[in-house]
Amino acid sequence: MTMDRRSFLAALAALAGAPAFARGELVQSQAPFSRDWLNQEAGRLAAAPYQPAPSVPKGWKNLSYDEYRMIWFNSQKAIWADEPRPLQLDLFAAGLYFDHPVEIAIVDDGIARTLGFDLSLFDSTDQFPNPPVDDTMGYSGLRLRAELNKRGIFEEFMVFQGASYFRAIANGQTYGLSARGLALNTGDPSGEEFPEFRKFWVETPKAGQGTFTVHALLDGPSTSGAYSFEITPGTPTMVEVSATLYPRVALSHVGFAPLTSMFLFDETNRHRFDDFRPAVHDSEALMVWNGNDEVLWRPLANPRALQLSSFADANPKGFGLMQRGRRAEDFADLEARYENRPSLWITPKGDWGQGAVRLVEIPADREIYDNIVAYWHPGTPLAPGQAHEFAYTMAWGEQPAGLPDVAKVINTRIGRGFDQVKTVCAIDFADHPALVDGAEGLTIYLHSDQIPPSEGVLERNRGTGGLRLAFSFVPGDVPAAEFRAQLFKDNKPVSEVWLYRWTA
Repeated sequence: MTMDRRSFLAALAALAGAPAFARGELVQSQAPFSRDWLNQEAGRLAAAPYQPAPSVPKGWKNLSYDEYRMIWFNSQKAIWADEPRPLQLDLFAAGLYFDHPVEIAIVDDGIARTLGFDLSLFDSTDQFPNPPVDDTMGYSGLRLRAELNKRGIFEEFMVFQGASYFRAIANGQTYGLSARGLALNTGDPSGEEFPEFRKFWVETPKAGQGTFTVHALLDGPSTSGAYSFEITPGTPTMVEVSATLYPRVALSHVGFAPLTSMFLFDETNRHRFDDFRPAVHDSEALMVWNGNDEVLWRPLANPRALQLSSFADANPKGFGLMQRGRRAEDFADLEARYENRPSLWITPKGDWGQGAVRLVEIPADREIYDNIVAYWHPGTPLAPGQAHEFAYTMAWGEQPAGLPDVAKVINTRIGRGFDQVKTVCAIDFADHPALVDGAEGLTIYLHSDQIPPSEGVLERNRGTGGLRLAFSFVPGDVPAAEFRAQLFKDNKPVSEVWLYRWTA
């Protein structure tokens, strides 16, 4: 997904207001609903040939970016705005990038009431072209708001919009990276497939309720699926995801819990960008807590050519895209506020077996493009004609809790050394009880199969209070090299495993 669309989503989050429920004229149809029925419906779809979703009217599809921004929601008409409930629901109009409308239903006591499109829920400027509305017009997604900080003030915490994309934030954060229901053929030369959430069901919340439930029906050429999201806003915002896939074909390149983000530059590739800011990214690293109880820290890269990395594992304990830089001066961007973007941590439920965490890094020359994808790739293809279940927990916010107690990597710097021949790499580790004596008693593991690194040097960094591991290498004509570094004390790891793919 390009950042044209990503930037547009961010603009929607900043611009929008909301629409209203409880008015009977909004209800288009009603029918019984349950998770069992949703599974059956996904299985029924998978047993039939794929039918593409209809498009919105041409006038809505052909809106320009600026024209689409001229229409927004009337915040006085949010779903449940006139009821004493802990949640309010906003609806987005379809159009422009979102040319396939989705159905949205409200579930109460096992009955789903599908909402018809109502243009009166929206306000617009005098310059809005007012394209015609017919039976093919609809909504493109939904936004959830709750009383997060002050009674009577409903603030947003999660958005579902576009294909199977959704985003959430912890209380007080700014939208950044996105997630998807499923990734298919990501990075393949033949192109990626984007299945879509075709219909949503939002369960009516009761007074005092703090966890909210959204169900979704996924459909695409290769698979259908039934999804449920149990969402608890806060710090962090927690989302429990359960999914059942019904493939139409064998899914050999499938990604569970896919994450999408943006990385333009930091102090590993700063020389390539003439920019007043020291760093520009929604996420700075992929972190993996693997089945061997190692915590891997892989700083992200903006390569000159697409690159794929695979971290083989069995039953991973967690993975995610992290944003550790939290000082405003880490980014010096008073508008984008990258220091306020969420990290997203995935904790698998049950036995995910053999497979790999995969990282896709795509070249980008502007921050308007999402160019990072990470996901779990199961080692065995998903066979057609069967139901495949998986579940996981998402934590949107800061760093995850419960990881092994080791020194964290807080920065990586890469660039030419004083002689302008060697390339120098400096890895800063946060202060930690195991590092209080400096380099004394510590052993450095530093390795690359492609380029021999110099002997690593450990020094106290007065700026951070932790230790810095520095080494150099001479690239020669080697196009790329994988580096691995870690600190040990008494043969026990006392730091995260730092990994990096250097490219010429």
